[in-house]
Amino acid sequence: MARFRRKSCCALIALALAVFIITVILKSLNPEDNQFGSQFALRLIPPPGQMEQDNSVVVSAKPAQLIPAEKADRMENKMQDFPEPNYNVHAFYYVWYGNPQFDGKYVHWDHPLLPHWDPKVASGYSTGRHHPPDDIGANFYPALGPYSSRDPSVLEEHMRQLRTADVGVLAVSWYPLSMNDDNGEEIDHFLPLVLDAADKYQLKVAFHIEPYKGRDDANMHENIKYIVERYGNHPAFYRYKTSTGKFLPLYYIYDSYLQTPDVWAQLLKPNGISTIRNTLYDGIFIALLVEESHKKDIQTAGFDGIYTYFATNGFTYGSSHHNWRSIKTFCDYNNLIFIPSVGPGYIDTSIRPWNSQNTRNRINGKYYETSFNAAVEARPQIISITSFNEWHEGTQIEKAIPKTWGKTVYLDYLPHKPTVYLEITQKWARKFSEEQKKWLE
Repeated sequence: MARFRRKSCCALIALALAVFIITVILKSLNPEDNQFGSQFALRLIPPPGQMEQDNSVVVSAKPAQLIPAEKADRMENKMQDFPEPNYNVHAFYYVWYGNPQFDGKYVHWDHPLLPHWDPKVASGYSTGRHHPPDDIGANFYPALGPYSSRDPSVLEEHMRQLRTADVGVLAVSWYPLSMNDDNGEEIDHFLPLVLDAADKYQLKVAFHIEPYKGRDDANMHENIKYIVERYGNHPAFYRYKTSTGKFLPLYYIYDSYLQTPDVWAQLLKPNGISTIRNTLYDGIFIALLVEESHKKDIQTAGFDGIYTYFATNGFTYGSSHHNWRSIKTFCDYNNLIFIPSVGPGYIDTSIRPWNSQNTRNRINGKYYETSFNAAVEARPQIISITSFNEWHEGTQIEKAIPKTWGKTVYLDYLPHKPTVYLEITQKWARKFSEEQKKWLE
């Protein structure tokens, strides 16, 4: 009997010991309650708070956040949907638009009606200014509405449209720091947004320097220095490969004829007082050709090339298609770059109601095709487009839509789609590239 009790006691002790061992083992598998649990287990099982976060990601309808490599792959795939950018096709681009959401007011869309310089003529036309969003200073109405150039979504859409059109370079209208055009505001401070957006879509940015107040050789030197030091290291900053193999920034100089050849020579000739030649800030400077006599002035001033800007065939000597071949011959003889400017049409009567004689009807895209054909036949190094979004003068290739407001009926691209001028641009950019390859054979 005593032996039985001893055996029972030993069994109970063994059972208790087994229960204790099992309890210890189970506790060791719970990292929440046991600080000394297995580190391997801790790496596999997240804390409860993290588990809740993971569960919320799984059940969320939003896509999981991509790691940088995945983002890069997705962006690369998106780029494959676009044609290759043609860096020999440039489009003049304007960043002077604003609206209440981003700028506190409308900027440029409320453009005033400009009076004719002859008071007798001016007296026969209305004055005042436009009142957005329905009444804007343009004859067409943008698909994006009266947008702000500071709106990231607008910049994104613009870059997509430019890539769709096979354009490679934006020539951005630029005023120096703390300066602006008569109807706009300072734009330099948000150019980094433009450069970043362009780089995302593998586009480049050149500067189209406007005729700011007091422009001369000395302050031009300082402004070029500022541009290079502030923007020159950005991957989207455009550089032109010269015949000697150098990569130099290219600048369009609007209304260059307003300064005399002697003034420009101080900046652009190697022996000039303010010379920029053979310095860290040297570049390719393209002058605007308006009158035939300007050809000699441009050469004397030390410019590197010529562009014609105006989208009005016959308006100036430079903008007349039939002169482009002879201008190219002059440029070739004098080692200058020729950049003819093509455009889809011209109409500015929403801001210059007295200027209907300079309207150029789009003819459902035929005017644009004729302009491009004349440019390609001249065999230039670069073709520029006037413009991507100069809405006041009706030269835009950006998407436009039909719109009626009261008695005002805006022009549109019907019977074609809003993308028709982007498509025509792509067609001719490809043809231009193909022709250039033939010229080099």
